[in-house]
Amino acid sequence: MDDAEQVGAVVLAGAAARTRPALFAALAEALALPAYLGDTWDALADVLRDRLDAGPLALLVTDAGQLLADEPPGQHALLRSVLDDLASTAPHPLRVVLRP
Repeated sequence: MDDAEQVGAVVLAGAAARTRPALFAALAEALALPAYLGDTWDALADVLRDRLDAGPLALLVTDAGQLLADEPPGQHALLRSVLDDLASTAPHPLRVVLRP
């Protein structure tokens, strides 16, 4: 994703999302997700799918090495699974770019 593409991207700081609750809060704020988001991966998938019903989404994660750094490795794998599923099944494109 070059600078021109980043203009429309939602930026999420990995340093602000070192735990699952912090990630959910950061996504809720950055994407104006509904208050009923909840705190499970399934709930996150549901609200992100609803968001992707409205149009494409580009998400730029800065400090990506810090994303979920304070969680067990399995949590990072679950996030990737949710995003991979959405990218392949949602009605509009999802693009996630991880930057160091």
